[in-house]
Amino acid sequence: MHSYRIALVEDEKDLGHVLMAYMEKEGWDVSLYHTGEEALQSQENPPHLWVLDIMLPGMDGYEIIKEIKKKGDIPVIFISARDQDLDRIVGLELGGDDYLAKPFLPRELVIRTRKLLSRVYEQGASMPKTIELTGYLIDVPARKITRDNEPINLTSKEMDVLLYLIENKGEARTRDEILHYVWGEDYFGSERAVDDVIRRIRKKLPRVNLETVYGAGYRIVPS
Repeated sequence: MHSYRIALVEDEKDLGHVLMAYMEKEGWDVSLYHTGEEALQSQENPPHLWVLDIMLPGMDGYEIIKEIKKKGDIPVIFISARDQDLDRIVGLELGGDDYLAKPFLPRELVIRTRKLLSRVYEQGASMPKTIELTGYLIDVPARKITRDNEPINLTSKEMDVLLYLIENKGEARTRDEILHYVWGEDYFGSERAVDDVIRRIRKKLPRVNLETVYGAGYRIVPS
């Protein structure tokens, strides 16, 4: 069992302690904060994942994620009493990875957290720790890419899609397969999200032969 660090920001104290207790049963090291300011000031060791309430006193969840993303691409799950499509869309556009509308069962948050941690930090367990791809060096466990020792910054979704296609190198994967694997079964948005990520990967990694297979999806062609 991995001992992941989770930062939970929830101003409803009773709910926060309940969620914290459930997550700690998973063996995770959970830090509970009631304001965004408190959470951001207490990060000596960055967590592996943030759980952010959107509606908070002072800084709201949207402001917090902007600060988080300045320091690194740490995965974020939003929770909110406002079950509105606009909140979901804004949260995802700002870099959120998942969204739970209150009320929800604490076990649901645990399950989604476990899936996200596994995808982000355990993806590619069967792959070599280091992969050379057309001049790019990929550190799989660290999820970092360099070329000539210069780092290339990919978002978590870009890295997820890239590693998924590398794991299936030479085989086409449909948009639906990529969505299911990277975004999850309950993703509500358009398949165009895949196209957008593919476009960004091509821009950042122009040497990678990432083909569009018409009617079938995308694949990385072995060099």
